[in-house]
Amino acid sequence: MTSIVRFVDSAAGVARPGMLDEDGIHPVESVATLAELLHRPAAEIREQLEAARANPPVEGVPRLLSPIDGDTPVWGAGVTYRVSQEARIEESGDEDVYIRVYNAERPELFLKCVAHEVVTDGEPVGRRPDSENDTPEPELALMLNTAGEIVAYGVCNDMCARAIEGENPLYIPQAKIFAASCVLAPTLRPAWEVPDPYDLTIRLRLSRGADVLFRGSTSTSELARTLEELVDCLFYATAFPDGVVLSTGTCLVPPLDCPSEAGDIIEISIDDIGSMRNVVTSTDDIKGWLHRRHADPLTPYEA
Repeated sequence: MTSIVRFVDSAAGVARPGMLDEDGIHPVESVATLAELLHRPAAEIREQLEAARANPPVEGVPRLLSPIDGDTPVWGAGVTYRVSQEARIEESGDEDVYIRVYNAERPELFLKCVAHEVVTDGEPVGRRPDSENDTPEPELALMLNTAGEIVAYGVCNDMCARAIEGENPLYIPQAKIFAASCVLAPTLRPAWEVPDPYDLTIRLRLSRGADVLFRGSTSTSELARTLEELVDCLFYATAFPDGVVLSTGTCLVPPLDCPSEAGDIIEISIDDIGSMRNVVTSTDDIKGWLHRRHADPLTPYEA
């Protein structure tokens, strides 16, 4: 099994793309960034990544970064599973708007964040202090090249300020876009190694100390739309010169009486794709680090 990663090259003091396998991380020499790789056709990307495995693995255990860079944004899809539709209705009391988008020909798509705002495994996930209920949303993510071809699959937490969205659907940008609200697991599975993206088990666990507040699992087989349908709509009128990551909607939603709090642990995994573990942290305590990391992308988080 191999994965596409972005790692810290300590000797050069830069972030580099690599291929991770049982022997370690093999640097990808043909490009300097993942964004540059996404300029290529999918067949050429596969050739370059497979060729990278012939390169000697880097020494030690390099720190893995979020697998996104350049001007590659993250977009999200909403209400693509029946569970999500039911949860949105419960939190808002507005049945009509969510039933209509679930059944509509046009899916709900929204800009989640830009590349430098994405966090990864072991880093904090944000919680808005002005929201009474923030909740994790585990999702299958697609890495897409500039032509809209699926290059790889990943794991995303599309963290949501559920109380704010429930107050009014027009507040969705505030409910979805805030500091460290988007987490991508550090590994991406090449698309050609995933035999059936509609048969992947997604798992979520929310813990507070020794107590497990919520645990659940489901399958991408429950998707109400095809991945191709979501991609086609995303690319219909929008250009992505550095490619894009599309998170395809949540299928596991903790109950309303189970909001996350600062200090909680969120663990999300998708079988054969990747996993991540993050501590829920107030956005007040994260914003300064994100400013520092924007100036120096290799800056680690320190509580």
